Amino acid sequence: MSWKVQPISDLCLHSVDCVNRTAPVVEEPTPYKMIRTTNVKGGFIDTTNVRYVTLETYERWTRRLLPQAGDVILTREAPLGDVGRLTSDDRVFLGQRLFHYRADPKVLDSGFLAYVLQSPRVQGWIRGTGMGATVEHARVGDFHKIPIPVPPLKVQTKIGGILSAYDDLIENNRRRIALLEEAARLLYREWFVHFRFPGHEHVKITEGAPEGWERLPASEAFEVNPKTPRNDEGIIRYFPMAALSETGMVIGRGPMEEREKSTSVRFRNGDTLLARITPCLENGKTGYVQMLEDGEIACGSTEFIVLRQRRVSSYYVYLTARQHDFRENAIRSMIGSSGRQRVQPNCFDRYFVAVPPELLAKLFDEAVGEMFDQVGNLDQQNQKLSQARDLLLPRLMNGEIAV
Repeated sequence: MSWKVQPISDLCLHSVDCVNRTAPVVEEPTPYKMIRTTNVKGGFIDTTNVRYVTLETYERWTRRLLPQAGDVILTREAPLGDVGRLTSDDRVFLGQRLFHYRADPKVLDSGFLAYVLQSPRVQGWIRGTGMGATVEHARVGDFHKIPIPVPPLKVQTKIGGILSAYDDLIENNRRRIALLEEAARLLYREWFVHFRFPGHEHVKITEGAPEGWERLPASEAFEVNPKTPRNDEGIIRYFPMAALSETGMVIGRGPMEEREKSTSVRFRNGDTLLARITPCLENGKTGYVQMLEDGEIACGSTEFIVLRQRRVSSYYVYLTARQHDFRENAIRSMIGSSGRQRVQPNCFDRYFVAVPPELLAKLFDEAVGEMFDQVGNLDQQNQKLSQARDLLLPRLMNGEIAV
């Protein structure tokens, strides 16, 4: 099937580059959120892991175009060609290296636009415009000219509806994952930070821990960078730093590679991965490994610290690693040149955790273990939904499937 091809700017009410300078941010959350290239991925825009600005900055940075639900964002650099569609009414604005499209509803469905930009044909054109030996980027002018195949508007709407059904399920699962993780973190803080565990009314706190508990350095409660032997024959999965999230436990499969040789950093299901280098640690990059096959060993970036259960469960280890004061303790130990500072392993000798009696530990693990399992199941569902959508997308865009 042959569809007419037109430049994207002819099909949009607006096609606008971002303000190409850094907006001044503030520490405390505000209603005004900055979207960066890291927020734009796979058709989605993450509006939770953001930086914040004042109203004055927000108004200055949105004077060209005020983002609204349905708008499509494209990354122009680092990386080139990632696509996301705004689905909320959050007050967001574009950081650097982003391009902003608003479809003309008379000729172009906004959902179709988000998906056609992800199609192999259009992605190939975008990547063909890339320049730069170190950081691939595209000229602003090229992003006005992207050739878009344009079926009739009714066909566009149907294609967008079919593919968005998958993405709606994925997004719903992501919300459930976030709620489950937040529930696990709240329970951890309630029991092990505020010491409001079952029966706490009858237990005294002495020397920083309830009576009957142990207060141990993290280096004794956890295994830090444990040796994980593996038969070096055969392919091994490798996860780079990009696979770790700044906000949640799920480790991304997208950046995963298959290698013939392992790095020195190896891990298995139940391990926690913690970034040891600046600024990844400060930004919160941490993950819980539960996406591997039974018995599988994977490897990762040499900038990972691997934490493994010893005196406490794997759930306890991960939830501790997500604590602000745990990360601050690690940050204070960093040494090295500016921009390449790394955590020193002896910092875990100076961070103490409260280890509960066996019965309380079992009750906690049963409660949060169900939450972790649900997160793992939802993540697997999302992987299957993404694969099904990605198989359908090029066939719909090529007209191979009649709608």
